[in-house]
Amino acid sequence: MATQSTGERLHAAALTLFAERGYHGTGIRQLADAAGLSSASLYHYMGTKEDLLVAIMRASLGELVEKGEGIAADLRRTPRDRLVDLVGLHVTTHALAPDQTRVVDDEVRVLSTEARREVVALRDRYEAAWQRVLEDGAAAGSFTMTDPALTRRALLEMCSGVARWWTPRGPLGPDEVAGEYAVLALRLVGARPRRVVRDTPRG
Repeated sequence: MATQSTGERLHAAALTLFAERGYHGTGIRQLADAAGLSSASLYHYMGTKEDLLVAIMRASLGELVEKGEGIAADLRRTPRDRLVDLVGLHVTTHALAPDQTRVVDDEVRVLSTEARREVVALRDRYEAAWQRVLEDGAAAGSFTMTDPALTRRALLEMCSGVARWWTPRGPLGPDEVAGEYAVLALRLVGARPRRVVRDTPRG
C-alpha cells in the first residue's frame, strides 16, 4: 500500500472532521492534530481552511461532472440506459464515499461568495447532465413527465439519501441498491416498458 503524502493525509483528516463536526465546528488545532502536523506548519499544506474545503469539494464534484457528462453525451445509448447509468453513478458514489458527499452537500452554505460560485457552477454542470438525459427521454417519448426539472431534483434527492443510511454491514451492496433505485427512477419518469416481441403462433 502506498504511503500517503502529507497533503493527502491532511485532506483525509479534514474530510473526516468536516463530515463529523462541520466546517465551523472544526478548528485549526484539530486539523493539525488529526494530520500529525504542528499548527504552524499546517498552512504550508492547505492555505486557508476554506481553501482546504474547496479543494475537497472540487475533487468530489469534478469526478462526478466528468463521469456524468460522459454518460449524458453518449448518444449511442438510449435515454433510459443513460438514466440508469446516472443513477448507478450517484448511488454508488454516495454509498461508498458518504463523508465526501456529505461535506459537498452540507457545507456549500459556509463558503465565501467567490468560492461558492465555483462550487455551485460544478454542481450545476452535473445537474445539467441529468437534465439533458431527462429531456432527451421526454423528446423521444421514452419518458412521460410534466416537469423534467422537478423530476431531476426528486431523483437527485432520492439518490443522495443513500449516504445517510447505507452501510456495508447491510444486506444489499451498493450495486444492488443502485439497481433497485434505477427501477424506482424509471417508474418516476414514467418510462415505457421495454417492448417484448413474441412469435405469433402458426396454426
